[in-house]
Amino acid sequence: MVRKFLLAGAALLLANVAGAQLPPAQDAISQPVPEPAPNFTPYGTPIDLADAKKLIASALAEAKKHDWHLACAVVEPTGVLVAYEKMDDTQYGSADVAIAKAKASALYRRPTRSFADAAKSGNVGVLALPGSIAVEGGFPIVHGGKQIGGLGCSGAASNQDATAVYKALEEFK
Repeated sequence: MVRKFLLAGAALLLANVAGAQLPPAQDAISQPVPEPAPNFTPYGTPIDLADAKKLIASALAEAKKHDWHLACAVVEPTGVLVAYEKMDDTQYGSADVAIAKAKASALYRRPTRSFADAAKSGNVGVLALPGSIAVEGGFPIVHGGKQIGGLGCSGAASNQDATAVYKALEEFK
């Protein structure tokens, strides 16, 4: 008796799946397609250790001016860690968050704030992207028109983290 019910249920399920129709292709695109692709910056030679250390020193100098306690990380465009430094008394959770911000900004060629803005506007799908992090404080490192890595800082309020990163990148240009 149970077997008959299971077979009947399976038959109904298959009938519903087989009868389902896919929407036309143009309805599957949620927004107009921009030209050219947004956030496209060609990759360059990955940042070297000396420049990575300079960026981190600059970001930490900005943090010291404001008594912010930060951890900062620089990664290659592939997300591989190049340099990292954590100030004394930085909250422990920020150690991994700084690396995550640097990695997300490098891998997706955009500031991490763009993930936060997209999520706030209802596009929560960005939160499912592997390695995305929806808080400010991560920026791609662009030098000579090419992306050479990502810089992320964490430990203060996210807009303060972003300020330290931005100041360091301004000095790097």
